[in-house]
Amino acid sequence: MTLDQACWWAMRAAQSLRPVTYSCPLCDAKLHAMSGHTLIAPEGDASRRRHAHTECVVEARRAGRLPTYDEWRGAQPPRPGLLSRLREGGDGGK
Repeated sequence: MTLDQACWWAMRAAQSLRPVTYSCPLCDAKLHAMSGHTLIAPEGDASRRRHAHTECVVEARRAGRLPTYDEWRGAQPPRPGLLSRLREGGDGGK
């Protein structure tokens, strides 16, 4: 199983009382919903969320494979300021 392609990931702790089993997308091992685990969602899209072992998420984060929004945003080139855009014509090059 592979992760969806995404620039950043939203993550939160999860645990359920439902007797359901999931497959961790990071290691392909089984994950019981009643155990503590982590929900990961590509670019915050809850409809594509996946249940993952917390240990797998920690390892993937250390390896740089699951950046958060803030980490991704901090790596983006700065947007030109208002004065720069006005000097260039302010129409975005249209």
